[in-house]
Amino acid sequence: MKEQSLQQKVTEILETADVKINGPDLWDLQVHNDGFYKRVLTQGTLGLGESYMDGWWDCERIDEFAYKVIRADLYRQAKFGWKTVVQMLLAKVFNMQAKGKAARNAQRHYDIGNKLYKLMLDKHMAYSCGYWKGADNLDQAQENKLDLICRKIRIQPGQRVLDIGCGWGSFAKFAAERYGAEVVGVTVSKEQAALGREMCKGLPVEIRLQDYRDVNETFDHVVSVGMLEHVGYRNYRTFMKTAARCLKDDGLFLLHTIGHPFSKTSADPFTDTYIFPNCLIPSLKQLGAAMEHVFVLEDLHNFGPYYDPTLMAWFRNFDHNWDQLKGDYDERFYRMWKYYLLSSAGSFRARNNQLWQMVLSKKGVLGGYESVR
Repeated sequence: MKEQSLQQKVTEILETADVKINGPDLWDLQVHNDGFYKRVLTQGTLGLGESYMDGWWDCERIDEFAYKVIRADLYRQAKFGWKTVVQMLLAKVFNMQAKGKAARNAQRHYDIGNKLYKLMLDKHMAYSCGYWKGADNLDQAQENKLDLICRKIRIQPGQRVLDIGCGWGSFAKFAAERYGAEVVGVTVSKEQAALGREMCKGLPVEIRLQDYRDVNETFDHVVSVGMLEHVGYRNYRTFMKTAARCLKDDGLFLLHTIGHPFSKTSADPFTDTYIFPNCLIPSLKQLGAAMEHVFVLEDLHNFGPYYDPTLMAWFRNFDHNWDQLKGDYDERFYRMWKYYLLSSAGSFRARNNQLWQMVLSKKGVLGGYESVR
């Protein structure tokens, strides 16, 4: 296909989402390299993201561009290049989140430098969706979320809580300080474990460098916040059984995860290649099957729209602090991270992705569970 025909094809596709090539609106694409058209048509979302990283196009509001094309279902129509097809096939054949691989997957994202995350996140260093009800800033939204979790599982002073995928210890620190809990957090990221121990010093908190599958103790409650996206569909059942094994019969398990409206077995090609290797967003169907004969679903809370302002706040922090970071990362990383944060915000704005908090019990709460909001 000739270059002019390729450009016309891309133009026609984008017009259905009210996006123009070299147009006047903030969400329009400004194309600098004519190779962009073939790259996008043959490589889909991977080619779109990579070509932005390479400076082949720009856009004043990537979040609005992503919102428009996702809301118009253009992402679903995207073709996949051979690299993406190979990755999809590998995900079907192999367990991409097996024990040995899980640590390597985490290291490629969470071990790229604590300085980046300190400057991007809130004061608690919570790297998951904030709860913006009654909040007008990121710190308050994240504090709301941490408090919401504590209230949902009804933490009492002195109770032991397991945090699967504890990150830098934001929940552990909050639950120990505000609710008098004793918390054990597990992560496979060395950088997270090191900083988490420093942040929780002097509190009844233990941060372990440990795979969740190796935990074999009993706790009053279990939480997992923003971890399930790294577990993989082949391991959902094991994940649920592990949480149940570690939970007392009368305890509660809170699961906080990004969710997808239909089941997939492989991730978005760009996200998988550059941001979260071997990640996978679960569907309710997949989670429901994994928890059969293991858990009773007491409460399901969807506050996916709150991820939009969370991601926009992270981007503003990242962008504002870039001068402090650019000595450690190059310009291509800046464009990659910008594209990741803003396109993700657009995806949640378009309601393509959800954010679910589930409260689960082993045998059902007698008399019923009263939902907390």
